[in-house]
Amino acid sequence: MHDLDEQERLILRALIRSPRAPENRIARETGVPVRSVRRKRQRLEERGVLKYYAAVDREGSPGEGGTTQHMVIIKFRLGVTRAQVEQEIREEPNVANVFSELIRDSYLAETDGHIALVMVVEGASDSDVTDSLQVQIIPSIRNNHGDDCIEEVRTMRVLGLIRREHNYLPAVNMEGARLAADWPDEAIYVG
Repeated sequence: MHDLDEQERLILRALIRSPRAPENRIARETGVPVRSVRRKRQRLEERGVLKYYAAVDREGSPGEGGTTQHMVIIKFRLGVTRAQVEQEIREEPNVANVFSELIRDSYLAETDGHIALVMVVEGASDSDVTDSLQVQIIPSIRNNHGDDCIEEVRTMRVLGLIRREHNYLPAVNMEGARLAADWPDEAIYVG
Protein backbone atom coordinates (compact mmCIF):
# COMPACT_ATOMS: atom_id res chain seq x y z
CA MET A 1 0.00 0.00 0.00
CA HIS A 2 1.23 3.48 -0.81
CA ASP A 3 1.60 6.19 1.82
CA LEU A 4 -0.37 9.21 0.64
CA ASP A 5 -0.38 12.65 2.16
CA GLU A 6 -3.61 14.64 2.50
CA GLN A 7 -2.98 16.71 -0.66
CA GLU A 8 -2.36 13.54 -2.69
CA ARG A 9 -5.62 12.07 -1.39
CA LEU A 10 -7.51 15.22 -2.43
CA ILE A 11 -5.89 15.16 -5.87
CA LEU A 12 -6.67 11.46 -6.33
CA ARG A 13 -10.31 11.94 -5.33
CA ALA A 14 -10.64 14.75 -7.88
CA LEU A 15 -9.04 12.59 -10.59
CA ILE A 16 -11.22 9.58 -9.75
CA ARG A 17 -14.23 11.87 -10.05
CA SER A 18 -13.00 13.30 -13.38
CA PRO A 19 -9.81 11.67 -14.77
CA ARG A 20 -9.27 14.22 -17.55
CA ALA A 21 -9.58 17.28 -15.30
CA PRO A 22 -6.86 19.88 -15.86
CA GLU A 23 -4.56 20.81 -12.99
CA ASN A 24 -6.03 24.31 -12.55
CA ARG A 25 -9.52 22.86 -12.03
CA ILE A 26 -8.18 20.28 -9.55
CA ALA A 27 -6.39 23.09 -7.69
CA ARG A 28 -9.58 25.16 -7.56
CA GLU A 29 -11.69 22.21 -6.33
CA THR A 30 -9.20 20.91 -3.75
CA GLY A 31 -7.50 24.07 -2.51
CA VAL A 32 -4.10 22.55 -3.37
CA PRO A 33 -1.82 25.02 -5.23
CA VAL A 34 -1.68 24.28 -8.97
CA ARG A 35 2.11 23.75 -8.91
CA SER A 36 1.69 21.20 -6.13
CA VAL A 37 -1.07 19.48 -8.10
CA ARG A 38 1.19 19.26 -11.16
CA ARG A 39 4.20 17.99 -9.16
CA LYS A 40 2.25 15.50 -7.03
CA ARG A 41 0.25 14.20 -10.00
CA GLN A 42 3.44 13.61 -11.95
CA ARG A 43 5.07 11.84 -8.97
CA LEU A 44 2.00 9.63 -8.48
CA GLU A 45 2.11 8.70 -12.18
CA GLU A 46 5.86 7.96 -12.07
CA ARG A 47 5.45 5.77 -8.95
CA GLY A 48 2.70 3.80 -10.69
CA VAL A 49 0.09 4.83 -8.11
CA LEU A 50 -1.96 6.72 -10.70
CA LYS A 51 -2.76 5.01 -14.00
CA TYR A 52 -5.03 5.98 -16.84
CA TYR A 53 -6.65 3.88 -19.51
CA ALA A 54 -9.60 3.99 -21.85
CA ALA A 55 -12.15 1.18 -21.87
CA VAL A 56 -14.51 0.42 -24.72
CA ASP A 57 -17.83 -0.90 -23.40
CA ARG A 58 -19.22 -3.25 -26.01
CA GLU A 59 -22.09 -4.46 -23.87
CA GLY A 60 -25.47 -3.61 -25.29
CA SER A 61 -28.94 -4.89 -25.85
CA PRO A 62 -29.38 -8.01 -27.98
CA GLY A 63 -29.48 -7.03 -31.64
CA GLU A 64 -27.46 -3.88 -30.98
CA GLY A 65 -24.05 -5.50 -31.37
CA GLY A 66 -23.91 -6.46 -27.70
CA THR A 67 -21.65 -9.16 -26.38
CA THR A 68 -21.75 -12.00 -23.95
CA GLN A 69 -18.93 -12.55 -21.49
CA HIS A 70 -17.64 -15.64 -19.73
CA MET A 71 -15.22 -15.76 -16.80
CA VAL A 72 -12.71 -18.49 -17.66
CA ILE A 73 -10.24 -20.07 -15.23
CA ILE A 74 -7.47 -22.13 -16.82
CA LYS A 75 -5.54 -24.04 -14.16
CA PHE A 76 -2.09 -25.11 -15.32
CA ARG A 77 -0.40 -28.36 -14.29
CA LEU A 78 2.30 -28.14 -11.66
CA GLY A 79 5.55 -27.02 -13.27
CA VAL A 80 4.10 -24.24 -15.42
CA THR A 81 5.40 -21.09 -13.74
CA ARG A 82 4.24 -17.53 -13.56
CA ALA A 83 7.43 -16.45 -15.35
CA GLN A 84 6.67 -18.82 -18.26
CA VAL A 85 3.13 -17.49 -18.67
CA GLU A 86 4.32 -13.86 -18.45
CA GLN A 87 7.03 -14.57 -21.05
CA GLU A 88 4.45 -16.08 -23.40
CA ILE A 89 2.27 -13.00 -23.05
CA ARG A 90 5.23 -10.69 -23.78
CA GLU A 91 6.74 -12.63 -26.66
CA GLU A 92 3.92 -14.42 -28.48
CA PRO A 93 2.48 -12.12 -31.17
CA ASN A 94 -0.75 -14.16 -31.27
CA VAL A 95 -1.37 -13.45 -27.59
CA ALA A 96 -0.75 -9.72 -27.92
CA ASN A 97 -2.65 -9.16 -31.17
CA VAL A 98 -5.40 -11.70 -31.81
CA PHE A 99 -6.47 -12.22 -28.22
CA SER A 100 -6.97 -8.51 -27.58
CA GLU A 101 -10.32 -8.75 -29.35
CA LEU A 102 -11.35 -11.91 -27.49
CA ILE A 103 -10.18 -11.25 -23.92
CA ARG A 104 -11.58 -8.24 -22.09
CA ASP A 105 -9.63 -8.65 -18.83
CA SER A 106 -7.09 -11.21 -17.69
CA TYR A 107 -5.22 -11.97 -14.49
CA LEU A 108 -2.59 -14.38 -13.26
CA ALA A 109 -3.72 -16.23 -10.19
CA GLU A 110 -2.76 -19.07 -7.87
CA THR A 111 -5.12 -21.88 -6.99
CA ASP A 112 -4.14 -24.91 -4.91
CA GLY A 113 -0.45 -24.24 -5.62
CA HIS A 114 -1.01 -24.04 -9.38
CA ILE A 115 -0.66 -21.01 -11.63
CA ALA A 116 -3.95 -20.10 -13.31
CA LEU A 117 -5.12 -17.66 -15.95
CA VAL A 118 -8.37 -15.93 -15.09
CA MET A 119 -9.93 -14.03 -17.96
CA VAL A 120 -13.14 -12.52 -19.20
CA VAL A 121 -13.69 -13.75 -22.76
CA GLU A 122 -16.15 -11.86 -24.96
CA GLY A 123 -18.13 -12.97 -27.96
CA ALA A 124 -21.30 -12.30 -29.89
CA SER A 125 -22.96 -15.33 -28.24
CA ASP A 126 -22.25 -18.10 -25.73
CA SER A 127 -21.26 -20.46 -28.55
CA ASP A 128 -18.94 -17.79 -29.98
CA VAL A 129 -17.13 -17.59 -26.63
CA THR A 130 -16.89 -21.40 -26.48
CA ASP A 131 -15.50 -21.53 -30.02
CA SER A 132 -12.91 -18.82 -29.26
CA LEU A 133 -11.82 -20.70 -26.17
CA GLN A 134 -11.57 -24.12 -27.86
CA VAL A 135 -10.31 -23.07 -31.30
CA GLN A 136 -7.96 -20.19 -30.48
CA ILE A 137 -7.13 -19.69 -26.80
CA ILE A 138 -6.56 -23.23 -25.51
CA PRO A 139 -4.63 -24.42 -28.60
CA SER A 140 -2.35 -21.38 -28.32
CA ILE A 141 -1.66 -22.11 -24.64
CA ARG A 142 -0.95 -25.78 -25.42
CA ASN A 143 1.32 -24.77 -28.28
CA ASN A 144 3.40 -22.65 -25.90
CA HIS A 145 3.39 -24.88 -22.82
CA GLY A 146 2.79 -28.44 -24.08
CA ASP A 147 -0.28 -30.59 -24.74
CA ASP A 148 -0.54 -31.57 -21.07
CA CYS A 149 -0.09 -28.06 -19.61
CA ILE A 150 -3.75 -27.54 -18.65
CA GLU A 151 -5.11 -29.40 -15.65
CA GLU A 152 -8.60 -27.86 -15.53
CA VAL A 153 -10.80 -25.31 -17.30
CA ARG A 154 -13.80 -23.71 -15.57
CA THR A 155 -16.20 -21.21 -17.11
CA MET A 156 -19.14 -19.15 -15.94
CA ARG A 157 -21.31 -16.67 -17.80
CA VAL A 158 -20.96 -13.09 -16.58
CA LEU A 159 -24.37 -11.44 -16.21
CA GLY A 160 -23.25 -7.87 -15.65
CA LEU A 161 -20.73 -5.48 -14.22
CA ILE A 162 -21.26 -4.21 -10.68
CA ARG A 163 -18.02 -2.44 -9.72
CA ARG A 164 -14.77 -1.50 -11.48
CA GLU A 165 -11.55 -0.14 -9.98
CA HIS A 166 -12.99 0.21 -6.43
CA ASN A 167 -15.01 3.36 -7.18
CA TYR A 168 -16.94 2.95 -10.40
CA LEU A 169 -20.42 1.42 -10.11
CA PRO A 170 -21.85 2.11 -13.59
CA ALA A 171 -25.48 1.40 -12.69
CA VAL A 172 -25.25 3.45 -9.49
CA ASN A 173 -22.79 6.36 -9.57
CA MET A 174 -21.87 7.03 -13.20
CA GLU A 175 -23.16 9.73 -15.51
CA GLY A 176 -21.59 9.28 -18.91
CA ALA A 177 -17.88 8.66 -18.35
CA ARG A 178 -17.67 10.36 -14.93
CA LEU A 179 -18.73 9.82 -11.37
CA ALA A 180 -22.07 11.43 -10.66
CA ALA A 181 -21.65 14.98 -9.39
CA ASP A 182 -23.59 14.20 -6.22
CA TRP A 183 -21.48 11.12 -5.33
CA PRO A 184 -19.93 11.96 -1.94
CA ASP A 185 -16.16 12.42 -1.62
CA GLU A 186 -16.08 10.17 1.44
CA ALA A 187 -17.40 7.30 -0.74
CA ILE A 188 -14.37 7.57 -3.05
CA TYR A 189 -11.67 5.05 -2.14
CA VAL A 190 -8.07 6.23 -2.63
CA GLY A 191 -6.20 3.50 -0.75
